[in-house]
Amino acid sequence: MSGTDKPIGYWLKHLHNLIEEQFDATLGDLGLDRRQWQILNVLSGGTRSRSEIEQALAPFWPDGVPQLDAALDGPDGLVARGWVGYDADALTLTEHGRAAHGTAAERVGGTRRLLLRGLTPEQYAETVRILSVMAGNLEAALAGRSAGGKQD
Repeated sequence: MSGTDKPIGYWLKHLHNLIEEQFDATLGDLGLDRRQWQILNVLSGGTRSRSEIEQALAPFWPDGVPQLDAALDGPDGLVARGWVGYDADALTLTEHGRAAHGTAAERVGGTRRLLLRGLTPEQYAETVRILSVMAGNLEAALAGRSAGGKQD
């Protein structure tokens, strides 16, 4: 049985699970999980509000609802470690947070290179384009259904 004998849903879910597992292996000794990495990465671009972080990360969290409290304010959270500071609703990386982000970013870059090994930049771009078209097709169908429209 070749890889193309399995449906796209299998490969999407399998790849997602492998990415999660690889992130654990890549960042685990830093005490970071994938979601905390994503928060650090968003904040590396500058100060953001909680709602801006939630909006940026919603696609990556179960049910599209980011649970920032534990990731930021829990006992192992980014604020408790001194990596993220906040004033009212404005969150920003501290000096220690920028250093942690730099270390993690190097490792994540290695993971990305590993993931893309054997693919040309054009193949990667085409894969992303194809997935985007598929997602757009289903988004349009679901929007039509929500609006009471009939779908094919």
